[in-house]
Amino acid sequence: MTDKGVVTRDTAEARALWYTEKMQCEIKPAAAKRPQGGEVRVDTLFSGVSRGTEGLVFRGEVPQSEWQRMRAPFQTGDFPFPVKYGYAAVGTVREGDPDLAGQTVFSLYPHQSAFTLPTDACVPIPDGVSPERAVLAANMETAINAIWDGKPSPGDHICVVGGGVVGLLTAYVAGQLPGSTVTVIDTNPERAKTAHALGLSFALPQNAPRNQDIVFHASATAAGLSTALECAGDGTSIIEMSWYGTENVAVPLGADFHCRRLKLVSSQVGSIAVERQARWTYRRRLETALTLLKDPVLDCLISHRLAFADLPDRLPDLLNKASDVLLTLVVYDEKPC
Repeated sequence: MTDKGVVTRDTAEARALWYTEKMQCEIKPAAAKRPQGGEVRVDTLFSGVSRGTEGLVFRGEVPQSEWQRMRAPFQTGDFPFPVKYGYAAVGTVREGDPDLAGQTVFSLYPHQSAFTLPTDACVPIPDGVSPERAVLAANMETAINAIWDGKPSPGDHICVVGGGVVGLLTAYVAGQLPGSTVTVIDTNPERAKTAHALGLSFALPQNAPRNQDIVFHASATAAGLSTALECAGDGTSIIEMSWYGTENVAVPLGADFHCRRLKLVSSQVGSIAVERQARWTYRRRLETALTLLKDPVLDCLISHRLAFADLPDRLPDLLNKASDVLLTLVVYDEKPC
């Protein structure tokens, strides 16, 4: 049974969320060792639940062929279960490297109340970015990678199919291009409010615009991919951002896919675009992602907030494919709701 107490900061013992078996998770004790040279101890303020990837982990849908490639940077345990998984933690440096002492930092760390990492694995949050909004950094990295892969230009008509966090961030970044017209396509009409807040157009699939200059697909559904292909103009690239896990997806390539010379291009945040690898490091990309989070309007992507101790009880609903959730902000040092 999960201890519902508030996280204790005064000891070296931390607590961490584990995905223990299919559709089950649990909070367990975890050691937060004292930092050595070149390390810092971080007390977590917030973490973010990645509904797409963590949903696949929770449901046991990570294919065996991807068990190594899909490891989070500081994952403990091995797929399928048990695993301590996650990659969006924001906290305050309490001990260790004096250059980071007292700073608020972002780390690609699972859901845990305190942890110790090498200094270079902790990126200071820039001025103008709130600690809550900073949990979006990993999702913003995915959006940056998609933009690199898609190469949109000023004045382009752009569609993003799938109005989840990653799709909305991709649309937001594309919308900063001068003269661009960006439309978010989603089956949920409630996404219109969020899209409009971000300065974007919105349409249901049946009203999706056609003849687009570039299309990003982020719905993780076969129907969404079909819509993306229909939106694409002749010779257009469809940037496939979805990861389907063990699910087989039917792609409608038997109609006009070939005669219209469409291109289906994969995008994956685990590697930097080939033409940039000589110049860009993962650290530079993450620092850039954090800088792009300065706009307060992005707070609208945080749709749910819950106490860390409530995760085992609430995650099944939050990770349900049918739930109307964008980003869930996990709050540490907060009593259960």
